[in-house]
Order: sequence, then C-alpha cells, then structure tokens
Amino acid sequence: MTFSSVLIANRGEIALRVIRACREAGLRSIAVHSDADADAPHVRAADAAVHIGPTPATESYLDIDRVIDAARSSGAEAIHPGYGFLSERAAFARAVRDAGLVFIGPTPEVMEAMGRKDHAREIAERAGVPVTPRFDEDAVPADAYPVLVKAAAGGGGKGMHVVRSADQLAEALTTARREAAAAFGDDTLLIERYVEHGRHVEVQVFGDTQGHVVHLFERDCSAQRRHQKVVEEAPAPGLDPEVRRTLHESSVALCREVGYTSAGTVEFLVADGEAYFLEMNTRLQVEHPVTEEVTGLDLVQWQLAVAAGEPLPLEQDEIRCEGHAVEVRVYAEDPYAGFVPQAGTADVVVWPAGARVESGYEAGQAVTTAYDPMLAKIIVSGADRESARAAMVEALDGTAVLGLTTNVGFLRRLVASDEFAAGAVDTSWLDGPAAEQLLTRPATPDEAWQAAARLWVGAQSGDGATPFSTSDGWRVAGSPVPAAVTLVDATGERTRVSVDGPAPATVARVDRRGVTLAWQGQTWRLDVPDPMDPRAREVAGDADLVSPMPGTVIALVAAVGDRVVAGQRLGAVEAMKMELALTAPYDGVVSFVGAQVGEQVPMGHLLVTVEPAGDAA
Repeated sequence: MTFSSVLIANRGEIALRVIRACREAGLRSIAVHSDADADAPHVRAADAAVHIGPTPATESYLDIDRVIDAARSSGAEAIHPGYGFLSERAAFARAVRDAGLVFIGPTPEVMEAMGRKDHAREIAERAGVPVTPRFDEDAVPADAYPVLVKAAAGGGGKGMHVVRSADQLAEALTTARREAAAAFGDDTLLIERYVEHGRHVEVQVFGDTQGHVVHLFERDCSAQRRHQKVVEEAPAPGLDPEVRRTLHESSVALCREVGYTSAGTVEFLVADGEAYFLEMNTRLQVEHPVTEEVTGLDLVQWQLAVAAGEPLPLEQDEIRCEGHAVEVRVYAEDPYAGFVPQAGTADVVVWPAGARVESGYEAGQAVTTAYDPMLAKIIVSGADRESARAAMVEALDGTAVLGLTTNVGFLRRLVASDEFAAGAVDTSWLDGPAAEQLLTRPATPDEAWQAAARLWVGAQSGDGATPFSTSDGWRVAGSPVPAAVTLVDATGERTRVSVDGPAPATVARVDRRGVTLAWQGQTWRLDVPDPMDPRAREVAGDADLVSPMPGTVIALVAAVGDRVVAGQRLGAVEAMKMELALTAPYDGVVSFVGAQVGEQVPMGHLLVTVEPAGDAA
C-alpha cells in the first residue's frame, strides 16, 4: 500500500529522526504531542501536529485510541511508532491495521510471537538458533547456579534477577513476579542459566513482504549497567569469525521462521566462543545509527519502503560493513549517585562538532520525570575501532550541558578507560568492583581550576570590557595561542575565543562570582572568592585576602604589623602568564601573612589578613 503522509507516534530524538527521513522521502510528517510537548522540537519540525492529551504526559503517548484518532483527523495514511511507548504493542499494530492505516513495522502476529521471551525461545529452537539451558521453577539443579530469572512478557531489565544460590531463588521469584505483573500485566517467568562475563552482541535484520530477509551485520552493546545499554558499537570487536557467522545465519533463520518484515534486532550473549539467543526486538533500536554508519544505509528509509510494499533495496551480498562506529547515550542522570534521573532545565547546551548527534533536547527545554531522561545520542565513526574510540573521546570533550546534571563526564571516562580500549568490558563489568573508580565522582583537575581562574580573572579585568570582547582573544605578556574555548555570557550568547596557553575548558560561563565550565565532559562550578567584593568577604572573612586562583606568589610586600591604606598593593599571584594584584580592602594593619614569594598556593589559600584601622589599635 502506498502512502504520502506519516504520523509519528512518538516524541524527542526518534520523532525528529523519522520526520527527517519522511522529508527526504518526500512524505508529509505529522507529529503528536501532549500539553508538556506543545512547543517541543519535534512538533516544530513536523509538517503538522496534533494534540493528543493533557498531562500526565506519558499517558498521552500510550493512548491507542487518541493516536488513531490523530491519524484520522490529520489525514495520515501510515503510522511510525519509533521505539518505546507503543512500538512493541501488538494491540497497537492491530488497531492501526484495523483502522485501514499502514503500520510501519512487523505484523501484530509476529510482534505477539516474538514479544514474549518464552514464545520467542521456542521459535528460536525450531529455527536452530542456539539457546541457554532452561529450568522449571521447581527443578533447578544444584549445579545450575547462577541462574537468571526474567519476565517472559517484557524487556528493559524489568523483572530480571541473577540468582547465585538455591536459598535466594524463592525471594527472587517473588520479586520478579511482582515486578513483571506491574510492568507488563503478566507475571510469567523464565529461569535460564546465567552466562557470566558474557558480551551482548545483537544482529540487525530486515525483512520485506516478498519473503526476503537480510542481516546488516552486528553491534556490541556489552557496556551496560543493570541491563541498560550505555555504549554501543558496530561491528562487534574481536569476535571469532565462526561465532560471527553463527550469529548472522541464526538471526536470518529466525526471521524466516517467523515471517518477519521491517527492521528488527536479534540479541545474543556471547561467552567462551559460544552464542546464546536472548530475545528479539520487533522495532527499530535506539542504537541503529552505528549500523547506518558502517553500512552507509538509512534504516528508516528502508522501513518506509518495506511498509509501502517495496522489496528490500539490496541483496545480502551487496551489503558491506566498513570501518567502525560508536554511540553513547547522553542522559539527565547522576552517575555518581546511583544513576538517579535528574529533572530541570539546562541554560547552555553544546553538542560536539564533527559528530552525528541525534537529539530532541535544546537549551531552555525542561526535563521532567514524565519521560525517559535520554537527551541525545552521540555517534562517531572511524577507519577502525581505535580511531572511532578516539573520535568519541574528542566528541565528549566538545559536549557541554550546563545547568543540568548529566552522565557526559562518566561516558567520557568510560570510553577513555584502558578496559574499554582493550575491549574487556562485558555485560557485568559496570556493575562490578572493577568499575568503582569510574562511578566515583572525580576531584576537580588542576587544569580545570587553572582554566576557570584564567577565564574569571580575565573577565573581571579592564574598564567594563572583558578580555573576550575582541575576536582574537586577549593578551597578557604576549600573543595568544589559539585554543578551543567557547565563552557563554549571561544571555546564552556564545563567543569563540582565543586564550594564552593551554585551555582545557570547552565551554565556560563566567559570572561575577565564578565560572561554570565543561572539562572532559564533566561540569564544574568553581566559585572564586573575591576579596574586593563585600559579598565574597562574607564567606572568606572581611579581613582576608585569598588567592583567587591556583598559582605562584610572585610578590609579597606586606609584613605583620605594617599599616596599609585601601587599595595599596600587598602582593601578587601569577598563573598561566597572568598576574593578579592583591590590594588592601581598606585602611588597616596586616595581622597575618600566610605565604612566601615563590610558593605554590591553591585557589582560596589565605595569603594576607588586614584588620580594619579601628580594630587594630
């Protein structure tokens, strides 16, 4: 069935992704939105938009009747579900078909068959796909542990528990059954052998209505926490060629067995040279861009073509996998506090240049607990894995979200780690002791302190003008060396500036009291005590002169007992070729000197105390 307009039953970055594909295919796109998303990017990007309900916002996108009514009222002839929400609901696919519309995805019958882990396992066995041993609830052998208890009716890690001994089984079954019933309305459970230290490898598959099925190679999604994917890459690194062949052939056989159409993903655990079927996702995956990067194909365009009744654009031997691609998921969450989701609004959002960024979030847009907290996906590619990994580190260095807690710094540390570089990360690694350092909030690096101090001091100098007023940066004792620093002022305006010497900060916002900056993906707030500012002296002490930056004391002309007058130069601190004078805040007497010339001092170090004249008699 041909169609000319598509309603996207989703929001955020995937809605924008489908809208872009529709535009490229010459199709009209229709967005849907809740009250909370009335002015969201996907609503503005679509050719038309339909309001589908009030808050609580999540319920709006899950209301099948409202989505179908929106399609009818807008003249849409097809519906793309994206991922999440209704994307794997067979009842939704059936309702779309019953309404005389095209569902851009597999048939509801296939979704029902593969949507349950127990049914999918049976189909996999018929197709000759390798599976892990399964046990009855009342007959788990003593030597079978550890085992995995998981909900038969759903995914996403819900209702899933690792059981390491027989005395833990009853409690795990009770908990998993309760979670499964709450999440999926079905408390049926599976018990399978748990594969320790396995890698999560999945195969992208595609089928058309003529019975053709192909694979588009595999992805590795082993970097995950509590069964939630964190980093994905394609192809899977270091995979044994025979295991790779088994994965590809098994995935295609499974799709043929069930009569699969559209995009799908067959997931496996790989350990000790063996592969074991996990489940099949009957939709487009969040991580599909890494497959697009290594194959040069557009999976959403393929979905649109197959839904319109066209055959697959390529035969299996025409599909190539070249280079390597890596994707990370940027979330509003605190990785150093148990990955707790965060809510709020970022006043500055900078995505990296030179990377593919799929995002439905922009500065000033609220992040609420109503939706999944994913803000963006960042995707890079290279000729090989190491070049792609290095490109991702660079991309995360160039990412800044100021004003909202995110996992960008954690992602950067993970991708830059020796373990990830060596391909040593398995599905349990991030949940184990080896990753404790990555999950510990890092101390502020000296380079970040120095960069912040230089930016702040420069911004406070001059007669009302900042050192960033000119296009070529600012000068202290010499010409500037160009460096990649973006300064953001109070209005959110960005200025590309040059500074003298190394500049590790990618994005910085300077205000009267300090600097907020991004350094290696991490966001730091560095408050600068200013001895000349009465508000700052309330914190530092009215009589105290403290070092406004980490540096070297290059002059100190004050001695205990000296009488000084307001504005008198008492010393100076130098760092990164910048010099900042220390001056008396008022008339008085020096009562303390806390450093010597040539001494290295940290930011905030107490250098001189001046007692007011009236107190020093």
